Amino acid sequence: MTDWNKSDWRNKPRVQMPDYTDAAALAAVEEKLSSYPPLVFAGEARRLRAELADVSRGDAFLLQGGDCAESFAAFQADAIRDTFKVMLQMAMVLTYGAKVPVVKVGRMAGQFAKPRSAPTETVNGQELPSYRGDIINDLDFTPEARIPNPEKMLQAYTQAAGTLNLLRAFSTGGYADVHQVHGWTLGFTGAPEAEKYRAMAERISDTLDFMQAAGLTTETNHELQTVNFYTSHEALLLEYEEALTRLDSTSGKWLAGSGHMIWIGDRTRQPDGAHVEYASGVQNPIGLKCGPTMTTGHLKALMAKLNPENEAGRLTLIARFGAGTVGEHLPRLIRAVEEEGANVVWSCDPMHGNTIKSSSGYKTRPFDSVLREVREFFAVHNAEGTVPGGVHVEMTGADVTECTGGVRAVTDENLSDRYHTACDPRLNASQSLELAFLIAEELSARRDGVKTAQSA
Repeated sequence: MTDWNKSDWRNKPRVQMPDYTDAAALAAVEEKLSSYPPLVFAGEARRLRAELADVSRGDAFLLQGGDCAESFAAFQADAIRDTFKVMLQMAMVLTYGAKVPVVKVGRMAGQFAKPRSAPTETVNGQELPSYRGDIINDLDFTPEARIPNPEKMLQAYTQAAGTLNLLRAFSTGGYADVHQVHGWTLGFTGAPEAEKYRAMAERISDTLDFMQAAGLTTETNHELQTVNFYTSHEALLLEYEEALTRLDSTSGKWLAGSGHMIWIGDRTRQPDGAHVEYASGVQNPIGLKCGPTMTTGHLKALMAKLNPENEAGRLTLIARFGAGTVGEHLPRLIRAVEEEGANVVWSCDPMHGNTIKSSSGYKTRPFDSVLREVREFFAVHNAEGTVPGGVHVEMTGADVTECTGGVRAVTDENLSDRYHTACDPRLNASQSLELAFLIAEELSARRDGVKTAQSA
């Protein structure tokens, strides 16, 4: 798109973005960020697009996961490591179930801004602007804390750079060794409550033993101890995104230098809006959240705007409807895609449509509802003959108690024990891995069903 400019979004209607009161301070921050190195590189974004093209054909599976909203206060190497570790475990289990590579994309190194359902919130009779994520304002409920501060973009950049540095080291420095990853998983399935997943874990062990006996060891195969790991976030704060946008000298195309993949939320997907305008001009893979209010007409307009060349791997449609309603909404959107002959990745976000307020007053997500939405997602795709390409989950490697259920049976009464999220409830390490085992069973059953149909 040669006539696109990275500031074109400023001429479009904007929603879910702060109004900065100090224009000079904002301009100074944008100028400084514009001189900083990009956080990711065009070659990495192109490689991810190629891998997502495989996902769109059913030759790979997408695992996208991480924090609801990254926090400045919780920025620690151990927290990054633990989430990365659980995602590797999930990916290994999913690889075994699907028998295809798993594309690993973290909600990390940039997930600092959050859309909100209302611009203000009221506590004890006091009304203040809503908290919009650490890149914009502070969680403390004071008038000063809720003023949008452009300087926070610089801190977000620094934290994102540090996170990426650590992720790259973990990905290539031996921490991702396939045998070590499986050893962690055996720790989970060794617990009495996880006994039902032990058989699959043992089959994975047998496979690794066979590979070793055949000479496929980590010493002789570097690929067994390294992984490709990508980052993603919702491109919500467009001043930050524009400041990190760079022209790729190799291709002559623009790159969102803030993360490998960016997505557009369900609240900011207006076809003529600022967020869609920005995303349309960068070469990165783009995600598009599709909620219950997405119409077929809007979806067709968005596909035409965001992927006019119909390139495989460019556009991921992230379905988020809520358990019990997938069958009502997903089929019509799938048929709209099929009518256009569009190349897309279909991914399931089983988190955002299943948020409830518990009896103890905490916002939570029942694990059973999360699992039900995933199963409904697979069932619809099986019925439509299309590819269920991936999952998109809010999760953490920490032992939090934010979502109820799972083999460790978090109850409403347990939520207050370790409820640490700054925004939405996340699956903990145990629940995340359990979800991977259950999705692996779905993938395995689907694969067996396809084989049966082909041999009939």
